[in-house]
Amino acid sequence: MERRNFLKMAGIGAITMGTAPAAFSATVCDKDVAFDKSYDVVIIGSGFAGLSAAIEAKRNGAKDVVIFEKLSMFGGNSAINGGLFAAPNTPMQAREGVNDSIETMVQDQLTAGRGIADEALLRHVATNAAEALQLTIEAGAEYHPYLQQLGGHSVARTYQTSVSCGAGITQPLLKMARKEGAVTQNRAKFEGFILNANNQVVGVKIREGYYFGREDSGKVINVKANRGVIMATGGFAQNIKLRMAQDPTLNHEVGCTNVEGSTGEGMLAMFKLGAVPVHLAHIQSGPWASPDEGGFGYVSNYSIYNFPHSVAIHCATGKRFMNEIADRKTRADAELGCRDQDGNPLPPIMITSYEHASQHPNCKKVLKYNVGWKFDSLEQIAERFNVPLTALEEQITEYNGYVKAGKDPQFGKIMDMAKDKYIKAPYTVVRLWPKAHYCQGGVQVNVNAEVLDSMSGEHIKGLYAAGEVTGGVHGVSRLGSCSIPECMVMGMTAGRNVMKG
Repeated sequence: MERRNFLKMAGIGAITMGTAPAAFSATVCDKDVAFDKSYDVVIIGSGFAGLSAAIEAKRNGAKDVVIFEKLSMFGGNSAINGGLFAAPNTPMQAREGVNDSIETMVQDQLTAGRGIADEALLRHVATNAAEALQLTIEAGAEYHPYLQQLGGHSVARTYQTSVSCGAGITQPLLKMARKEGAVTQNRAKFEGFILNANNQVVGVKIREGYYFGREDSGKVINVKANRGVIMATGGFAQNIKLRMAQDPTLNHEVGCTNVEGSTGEGMLAMFKLGAVPVHLAHIQSGPWASPDEGGFGYVSNYSIYNFPHSVAIHCATGKRFMNEIADRKTRADAELGCRDQDGNPLPPIMITSYEHASQHPNCKKVLKYNVGWKFDSLEQIAERFNVPLTALEEQITEYNGYVKAGKDPQFGKIMDMAKDKYIKAPYTVVRLWPKAHYCQGGVQVNVNAEVLDSMSGEHIKGLYAAGEVTGGVHGVSRLGSCSIPECMVMGMTAGRNVMKG
């Protein structure tokens, strides 16, 4: 009962997956299906969006809810992200005297989105972000006792978990979801949708006992969804062939911060069903990543914290080459431009005073695992990374003048978070190189988290989606710390609305 081969229309039908997921089973009419299991609500994916959806569905009357997770561990990509949560009008902002608003947060994101972000969705998320933050606290998430101002944000509005990673939220939410009565099943891979005669999603095919990379492992069962299916399967940044089809520059030269399961099958299945593809070519790279470690690593959170009071230096020139707290795309593009005379990547370095760098818990790990280094002089730095010493010394002196004056005429960096934080010995240094991090593209949803049909523009009945699998929310560039509130708010929204459908 396929309604159209939308993959071919989208120009991605011939692309094979980067990690070789198999073709989806044909979508069939439920009258031909013997269901092996039945639940009110079926959720695919166990990250921020899936967990919050399960909690809200149960709290809104769902008799039974199941969360299927493809990998062996629950939490998905959410568990290894930076644990950074942006929200306006929060208690910590009130304590620190930060003047913020829903409108200010929306405008910051619209600016980063370069005019194509979905303002209605951004406003929905910003309006409900504080409530979502409170849900994580209710579940048991703990945060550092200070706010951070990330690149592109006009004020400090970002909380970070005390463990400096997303597991500080996913683990408490997982416990809460189970306490509410949600069933959780890992090694359960989504294989396709089951429709009724009216083209309504009424179930899914699930491969139980699945081992990632072994596509014939386990056994496929049919699962009925009495109220609806919520897709919370994340992005496709690990699918190199698919991401290169959208942006050829994101080749093997660019690493990835995501878990291995971020390959996009759920998104592709919704396209096959008729969902609207939005902004697939806008794939964000994290400018805080390091070429000296795999995945998200320790350097990423270390860099995010330290960028406001650090300098990023082009090793060939000894000079700054960007605003260290510009939005992610601006910085990632600038870093990718750092090349040697033969055009090969020349990762820039970030220099921070050890006095200030050491205030972040990851500093010890960065030094311990030899992905960052401590130096007593600029001479040592110049020698280690082959940087012109005189130019470097001049740049540091010049920058310290900006710190004193509170203004950066070189790149326009907001210097509020750099006040009195001079670059001085001893120093810590990490290398920077972008890694594919977040897919702004995916299926189109409305503020009810309903997946929209490409032909009618109406809701595909029985189908909801939340989180990175959706597209268009952020536009060209997502501001850091805005994915968790999006996933949480839209997951909560899906969990509530699936019970209204």
